[in-house]
Amino acid sequence: MIYEVKGTKRIAAFFEGWQETMIWSCLQGVMGHLYADSLEKPKSVMAVLGDFCFFAGMPNLELVAYKLRGNKKDFMIMTASSPEWFSVIESVYGKKARKVRRYAMKKESDVFDKERLRTFTETIEEGVTLHMIDQKIFDLCKGQEWSRDFVSLFLDYDDYRKKGLGVAALRDGELIAGASSYSRYRDGIEIEVDTKEEYRRRGLATACGAKLILECLDRGLYPSWDAQNLWSVALAEKLGYHFDDSYTAYEILDND
Repeated sequence: MIYEVKGTKRIAAFFEGWQETMIWSCLQGVMGHLYADSLEKPKSVMAVLGDFCFFAGMPNLELVAYKLRGNKKDFMIMTASSPEWFSVIESVYGKKARKVRRYAMKKESDVFDKERLRTFTETIEEGVTLHMIDQKIFDLCKGQEWSRDFVSLFLDYDDYRKKGLGVAALRDGELIAGASSYSRYRDGIEIEVDTKEEYRRRGLATACGAKLILECLDRGLYPSWDAQNLWSVALAEKLGYHFDDSYTAYEILDND
């Protein structure tokens, strides 16, 4: 049996030392869900937030298989605290599991050059303006596939207004780029950055990311960055982050 865990005392130790804000969100009860193989004496645990799933403890086939079925999602990104979990993921999902590398950036609060970040926000191309995400832009984000993850984990705009924070680049009212809180934990956010395909390589992601970092710093929040690819690493480093390490993850597409 797999159980959803409401209290965190028995399972927090499984994730000790893991510098992942989405796990913190789950442990803090801010966002996400926690699961285990037992409520009284858990040996295997899982933290789930949005598309992300984190395993710790003793590898457990039932726990790995439970995720997509239990949450009715056809896409997940799975990773674990030890490589022993990886063979279990591969055995459960087979060809549906694509092994990838993701890239963790260091969580350093004193590395950002505010003047440099402001320069990025002030040198965008003519006709493009930056705006904080309000109700109208929230709805624009939800209405397009490429921008949905800017706001998708929040129940509605009121929930986003309380927990989230984001910046959008607009041209003639069209949403063309943005940087927003994919998720929230007590002390900060996990940043999601994207640009509409036809507007990429124009510095818009840089400008949006820079403004969001500045807004976070003004509010006493940490703007955490986990990179999907080397392009994202390069953008993060341009904004002031430092590379920490790469890690194995699996992209699961289970659309049967």
